[in-house]
Amino acid sequence: METATLQLLAELDATEGWPSERWATILDRTAKLFLGNVENLSAPQIDLFDGVFVRLMDRVDTASLVRLSQTLCELKYTLPQVSRRLVFDDNESVFAPVLQSRGTAHELLVEVIRSRGLKHQLAIASRHSIDPSLSDVLIQCGVPAVHHALAENRGAQMSEAGWTRLAELGQKDPSLAQKLDRRRDIPGSIKREIHAKLEDAQMRAQAAKPRVIRDQIEDTVASNAATRMPEPEPADLARAQARLQEVARQGKLRDSTVNRAAAARDYVEVVVALALLSGSPIDVIRALIAGDKIEGLVLACKAARLSWGTTSMVVKNRPGMPPVPADEMQKAKDTFMSFCLSAAQRTVRF
Repeated sequence: METATLQLLAELDATEGWPSERWATILDRTAKLFLGNVENLSAPQIDLFDGVFVRLMDRVDTASLVRLSQTLCELKYTLPQVSRRLVFDDNESVFAPVLQSRGTAHELLVEVIRSRGLKHQLAIASRHSIDPSLSDVLIQCGVPAVHHALAENRGAQMSEAGWTRLAELGQKDPSLAQKLDRRRDIPGSIKREIHAKLEDAQMRAQAAKPRVIRDQIEDTVASNAATRMPEPEPADLARAQARLQEVARQGKLRDSTVNRAAAARDYVEVVVALALLSGSPIDVIRALIAGDKIEGLVLACKAARLSWGTTSMVVKNRPGMPPVPADEMQKAKDTFMSFCLSAAQRTVRF
């Protein structure tokens, strides 16, 4: 068998001048032959295929390597030379399937973590199953993105030292701490410590937020943001005030009133209704509607006892203002939900 192996490899090395497409066809056929007979092959025969594959891989294009990687990644038989050639490739589509394969040797994975870059490390951190010793090596590489990938991967097992180190990193990285807090397999003492720190940080942030938004509102008012909006005609403003004050006297000035006005883009009526319901001056409401930051307007709606549905309608229908990005709307909704009525009223009343 050794003689046959050496002879075949020598013949492959001696062949020159064929286009890569022809070599790709030979590689594909060799892969099919190997897969069709792998259960009946002896160890020396598998080694022969390993050597043949490596010779062929140097003659084909990237697409062929991708196909080979995807074909071999589910095998329980290890082809050491092929695995090494594939995992050290620079193309993610080539190396990722093998790095995530259960058959790839632990020692090779460790070597890749320590010698390659972020994409290779993330491919290993997203494996279906990661044992504690491999997790420790990934943690030691010191890359935050890898730490986050490990925390999110429910198949990643950690040693106690690994959990402890991630918890230490989470003290300066709230997002990592939140991901660790959601893990059910984290040791109880570490989980309680992380949870306590998250609660403390959340309470401090909530305590500071009213002052931050109050400062934003004051800056918005001082910047004359209201001048971006059309000045309401005095007669229109007077009519809206008289009508809505009467509606309020009858106890009928409520969420649905503002919702209808916002849907109709009746800017004057929205401003007057929000001022009456929130207890904030008309000029302040006008400035908040015209402001670049929407959290102040959202809190004015909260102070007016509006629902989030009506609040979003008010925000989205501001005259002359560009659409609000989805992530800003979500942030505004989080603010709306986190503030109680009294805190919102204290923040927006002048």
